[in-house]
Amino acid sequence: MGLPPHKKVMNSPSPSVILGIYQRLYGAYGPQRWWPGAEDSWEVIVGAILTQNTAWANVDRALARLKAAQALAPSRIRELPQEELAQLIRSSGYFNTKARKLKAFAQHLGQRYGDDLAALLRQDPVALRRELLSIYGIGQETADDILLYAAGTPSFVIDAYTRRILGRLGIAPKGDAYDAFQAVFHANLPPDASLFNEYHALLDRHAKVACRKLPLCQGCPLLDLCPTGQGLQRGG
Repeated sequence: MGLPPHKKVMNSPSPSVILGIYQRLYGAYGPQRWWPGAEDSWEVIVGAILTQNTAWANVDRALARLKAAQALAPSRIRELPQEELAQLIRSSGYFNTKARKLKAFAQHLGQRYGDDLAALLRQDPVALRRELLSIYGIGQETADDILLYAAGTPSFVIDAYTRRILGRLGIAPKGDAYDAFQAVFHANLPPDASLFNEYHALLDRHAKVACRKLPLCQGCPLLDLCPTGQGLQRGG
């Protein structure tokens, strides 16, 4: 059973608009094939925790150090002294806090599932999301990363890049609620994990290439849809 669709928010864009944005981004950038470099679902989960508030390049270095130290497995994360684990993931930033988060997740997995990650991930998606959010250090974005990229469940990931792009396109919901942003996608797209996977990755790619903090609007595949970009092009 999939996650229930969210109620449509006021002034929500139409399905054709949301799907059209995806098609343009896909045409511009091609398939992204996320999750970046992960060998298995456990590595996705570790990466989802490490990528909080940092760039992926920093996470890559931390993952490489964990692998070199043979410290990536849940049992090894539990065994390692927290200070040692923190040093291994230092490149990811906030490393002391993230070490506690990794230990909390590994402890939960060991105590509740005997390190059987598949047993955790094959739950009903609503129950799985609720359980993930109960674990120290797992917020909504990280929970949805795990649901989408580790469990293959169509739960759209909302991050700062997605908020930025929707805002500039003039289709962001009122307020800043995570659920309201997620509803823009859940209400207007079929519940397809592979579509959500590519769409989220493409939004992140677009935010890094063109829709930056200081946007590079020339040649943007969404420019004719974007009142912000059109205003900048006119010098407004």
